[in-house]
Amino acid sequence: MLLSPAASNASLPSSQGFWGRFKSPKGNKEPDLRERAQAQLALTRQRLLTLAFTDMETIRMLPSTFAELEALAREWIKPPPEMPISLRVPIEYASLHAARLVSGPYIYLTSEDSYQIAIMGVQGLRVEILCDSPPPPDEPPPPPPPPVLEMPATFSLELAPGQHVALDTTITSDELDMARMEDGTTVDGAFWGKLDIVHDGDVHKMEFSGTRIQNTENVSTDLIVDSRVINKLAVAAKPAAARCILGILAPQQQYCDVMLSFSPYWKLGTSWPPAEPVAENKVKYFLRVHPGGALEHFESEMTATSIYYEAIPEPGMLDPQEFISPRNGFAMTFRDFVPHLMRVLDQLGMSLFARTNFINNNMSAFAAHRNIAYRFLAPHKIAAAIDISVTVESCVFSRLFLMFRGVSDDELNLFAGAGEKEANQVNWRERIGWSELSKDPTQFRLLETSVLEIT
Repeated sequence: MLLSPAASNASLPSSQGFWGRFKSPKGNKEPDLRERAQAQLALTRQRLLTLAFTDMETIRMLPSTFAELEALAREWIKPPPEMPISLRVPIEYASLHAARLVSGPYIYLTSEDSYQIAIMGVQGLRVEILCDSPPPPDEPPPPPPPPVLEMPATFSLELAPGQHVALDTTITSDELDMARMEDGTTVDGAFWGKLDIVHDGDVHKMEFSGTRIQNTENVSTDLIVDSRVINKLAVAAKPAAARCILGILAPQQQYCDVMLSFSPYWKLGTSWPPAEPVAENKVKYFLRVHPGGALEHFESEMTATSIYYEAIPEPGMLDPQEFISPRNGFAMTFRDFVPHLMRVLDQLGMSLFARTNFINNNMSAFAAHRNIAYRFLAPHKIAAAIDISVTVESCVFSRLFLMFRGVSDDELNLFAGAGEKEANQVNWRERIGWSELSKDPTQFRLLETSVLEIT
């Protein structure tokens, strides 16, 4: 009789045999397996999602479901609730399996299945959002702070040397913000300027005009501004002025009027004897001149050998690098400049006495610089700035206008082709329009020397 295992279980191994070893142990191990799977999932690298809408992009964590993806897209662009949106993935960002099944450039995500197929095996995903809704607005700017309409003010003033007063007041404004301008610029900092306080009858007002100090770290917080500081500032801030000395040599005693006409870019400063205004930018001197060079000024009842006046140019007009440069001037060291200038003045016919006075009167200004760049203005340029006319039949004019400025050693190198050697080769008589008649004692001669330092 044949026996079959299917017909009988006599040949089956018992529970205590070999096969019993593979029997699951008693007890519920499923929670442990789930915890292990979650821990392993937490250790896996998180996948990233790039959302694109029009010309904007953002990066988020890749959600696990299509519903979460759609909610994330709506939360970012914030379309109206009833506005439909479409999501699509460029095939170069989708999984290889999904890209092989699509002939177009995009995979449109329409359900959970299409989303899971698109993200299968990818480490990151790019999803483009199609919607008629406008782009999400930028973060609104923070509201402006409330306007400052009232603030305290304290003024410490020196009325006279040793006499001080403090004014404690309150500054108010009806509607204008005193803390900032219309474009949001904050009005604060340290300012340097002029305070005008007026008490005239029923008029009581206070006006301040000044400029903000940029390098406040170099200004001490204990800065004391008194009359001595202001006087020094007034000297330092004095505008540049051409110092002009005008002398007349007449063949005989005679009366004449000397007229000075200034261009709109120049104005008359100090003058001695005082000039008589004739018109705007025009003055005159009524003189009696003598052959020896004496000048009688009738208005001041003074007798002198020359007239002194200052011509002040418009500050914005003077550009040191433009007015004196290698193309129109010369430069050399101070030690070479003074002897060179003496030789130039000698060529121009000035007497030893006149040359010495010219150098001595300007020596302090020359000696303040290690190197000096200079030029002499041509006669037509002098006349364009300050024109002189004399009420005589004929007059020989000799006008010297020296402009100079200090230069550094580095800038002196720029004058390599315009130094002392080149200056000595210049025909200075031709440069300034000198005439032999300026030495003729039978001629009515006017000699003017002017010096202007440009800083």
